[in-house]
This record gives sequence, C-alpha cells and structure tokens, in this order.
Amino acid sequence: MPATVIPAVDTERLTLRGHRLEDFEESFALWRNPEVTRYIGGKPSTSEECWARLLRYVGHWDVMGYGFWVVREKGTGRFIGEVGLADFRRDIQPSFEGAKEAGWALVPEAHGKGYATEAMRAVLAWAEGRFGPERIVCIIDLGNTASTRVASKCGFREFARATYKGEPTQVFERVPGAR
Repeated sequence: MPATVIPAVDTERLTLRGHRLEDFEESFALWRNPEVTRYIGGKPSTSEECWARLLRYVGHWDVMGYGFWVVREKGTGRFIGEVGLADFRRDIQPSFEGAKEAGWALVPEAHGKGYATEAMRAVLAWAEGRFGPERIVCIIDLGNTASTRVASKCGFREFARATYKGEPTQVFERVPGAR
C-alpha cells in the first residue's frame, strides 16, 4: 500500500510539510528541550519517545487522513517546530472523542514571533478546506499562557477544566460559527 501524500502548506513566512526520516534529530532536539516540554508532559523526551512520536505522526496521515507537519522558516529552511491535528484517544473527562485535536510545539528561538499562530491558522484553514467546518479541540496546561494566547487567536475558547495524567488542564474547542 503506498504511503499517503502529505500536503505541504505555505504561509507568508513558513512551510509546513510531512515528517521525513532526516527530521528526526531536529525533532528530538525540540522534544528533549526542558523549555519546550515544561507544559507538555513536564519532562524532556527520550530518543525512543521521540522516535515513537515521529512514527505516530506519519501513521496518522495514513490512517486518519490528517496529522502533524514539520514547520520550517521559508527564508532559511530552519526547523522551528511541529504543528497539526491528531486523534490521540486521550483518557480525559470530559471526553472529546470524535473531534480532531490541535497541537503545536516550537523551538524556544521561535517563541514570541507569531509563528505558532500563523502555522495553526494555516492548519485550521487546511482542515476546513479538506473536511468542512467542524469542532476541533486542544488541551493546554493551566500555566501555559503563551499557548492559551495562540488558542484564543485561532478561535478556540475554553469549555472545561480537566485532569489529565494527574495534572490540571484546560480544554478548549473551536466550533464553526461560534464567536
């Protein structure tokens, strides 16, 4: 069975494209950085965990028809992070089963430049073009004010508080037609 062709998405400053084997080291550097993982799991990832994440990202495209992209600066080609949509089947209440879950993680050097918002707006536009308007969710650690701002700029609104893996979490949703 041939692999799914992952679409490339361009924004003014960024290129989003599917993961490749040669992205592994840069992805690993992202996920082993304590500043990046502070609000995402709370601890740096191991090489084994990053390898499993990379395969999960690629597999999402084949199984679900959507997934995560590598984000690179257009001008430099520099790796700045990973963004996309997934179905992680999270064991969380309230359940958001059936909704796509948005996520983003950028290298610290890219923080505060509007890249996360720019990339996620492109992801959401791509998803709406591909699947039509639908509810999309995301979870954000209570202390992660930067990601809360990104979510708000992308049209997400908090609809619940939950505990995920023993940590308090905000649950956001983006509902078509809601303001």
